Amino acid sequence: MAAESPRNLRDDLQALRIDRGAPAASPRSGRRGLVLGIGAVLALALLGVGAWALFGGTREVEVAYASRIEAGGSAPAAPVLSGSGYVVTADKYISVGTRIPGRIEKFFVDEADRVKAGDPLVQLDDRDYRAALESTRARLAVVRANAQLHKLEADRKVKLRAENYASQSELDTAQTQIRVDQAQAAQLEAEIAQSQVNLDYTVLRAPTDGVILAKLKEVGEMAVPGGFAGSGELIRMANLTELRAEVDVSEADLARVRLGQKAQVVPDAYPDKRYAASVVKLYPQVNRQKGTLKIEVAIESPDDALLPDMSVRIHFLGDDQSPQTGGPALVLAPRSAIRSDAGGSYAWIVSDGRLRRQALRTGANQGEQVVVVEGLSGGEALVVGEAPDLAEGQRVAPAKGAS
Repeated sequence: MAAESPRNLRDDLQALRIDRGAPAASPRSGRRGLVLGIGAVLALALLGVGAWALFGGTREVEVAYASRIEAGGSAPAAPVLSGSGYVVTADKYISVGTRIPGRIEKFFVDEADRVKAGDPLVQLDDRDYRAALESTRARLAVVRANAQLHKLEADRKVKLRAENYASQSELDTAQTQIRVDQAQAAQLEAEIAQSQVNLDYTVLRAPTDGVILAKLKEVGEMAVPGGFAGSGELIRMANLTELRAEVDVSEADLARVRLGQKAQVVPDAYPDKRYAASVVKLYPQVNRQKGTLKIEVAIESPDDALLPDMSVRIHFLGDDQSPQTGGPALVLAPRSAIRSDAGGSYAWIVSDGRLRRQALRTGANQGEQVVVVEGLSGGEALVVGEAPDLAEGQRVAPAKGAS
């Protein structure tokens, strides 16, 4: 082993020598390597952008729906205007607060509970108000006892005055005392009524049927008089018997909307659900900053899937088309949703928040609608309008604003 050590050392030194006779790398090959490196970096960047668009970012697109017409049925009215809005209640939100100060002792309800008018919501500490009521009742009892004594004295004064044993002044004083006692009793009876009202106020009750949206204070906190948006608000509730959707419509599109017009409400959370609605309110004032008018539509048959403040898409519909006579069912799609390339006609379908390309076989045009012979069954959410650079599986969401 000792003899091999110098040989190994020479081999290592020989490996470190620079061969000056070896040919040097040409400048052209260096430039070629630089170009290839830049190209690889750009390709990786493009792949990263594509992957982000496909799996990470969410793109907004305009969406319309394919419709199905059964044999003998009428073609549904086509949307003339669409916009993004929110679900609201007809009575807006109800803020429930206390009319007296007190410490919160108990909540009878929790969020999402449904209540009837008159149901208890909150219990305040009532000991002070109960004591005040009992104290006033005791004072009234004293006044009534004194009034009985004063009545007896006045009756004796009448007899004494008749026999000239008492002066008229003494009789007047006794009778006046009776009237004072009556006034004091009436005053204390009013105070008892007010004390009873205050005691009743220690239990907050539901002013109407509805659902509890939020509890804004906790047990042990002080409640102060109020009840509107502010420190006195304890419970926020809503009456869900009549739900509406509201949307801001541009001034330029107001000619397309009228009272009583049919509409359709589609929740962003459930794009496969569509609710019939009608226009019930056009607000009387335009928002000058945004150049829009707020419009409300009443949802005809709401269900538990609809919640206040839920984002929805509102489609204002035109007039119904003529009935279809005989023949098989028809599937209609918006003309702007039909696209074509070398492979034929197709449409982009939004399913579970992602795009799916669907090949189609189309038929004749019916106004702004196209008959789809194959590829759709009705009810699909389709991307409409100019939407370049879409990809299979890309994540999308309905665009905001009226269109």
